[in-house]
Amino acid sequence: MPHTVYFLNGPNANLYGLGKDGTYGSASFTSIEARCQGHAAELGLTLDFRQSNHEGVLVDWIQEARLNADAIVINAAGLSYSSVPILDALLAFDGPIIEAHMSNIWKRESFRHHSYVSKAATGVVAGLGALGYQLALTAVAELLAEPPQ
Repeated sequence: MPHTVYFLNGPNANLYGLGKDGTYGSASFTSIEARCQGHAAELGLTLDFRQSNHEGVLVDWIQEARLNADAIVINAAGLSYSSVPILDALLAFDGPIIEAHMSNIWKRESFRHHSYVSKAATGVVAGLGALGYQLALTAVAELLAEPPQ
């Protein structure tokens, strides 16, 4: 049975590819999702790819993942820097958690240099655009393939 991965995206991720400054690249959110679905299938993963602009919805999905997912990839977007509720929900999840950011958060404004999500994350992928999302899925597949320690 394939492993299930919840890939959760936070506020404004649905606007990827629409910004004038290109901070997040030119790929649309739907094209990024399609790339991730294809890559997950190649890796033998079942991918549940979601986006919400609402903190409570993300918390609900993380709690749901405790029962339905083997791993989480999360780009909490702007909530990465402010959401203790998302951190608390992630800390209650037992599987691998990969934090993913399209941009290099350490090259941006100083408030983005601290992520609450990182406290719960197994690892972080940042600054590689849509490729980073695929690399996050590859990391999850490798982590799920490792025998428990």
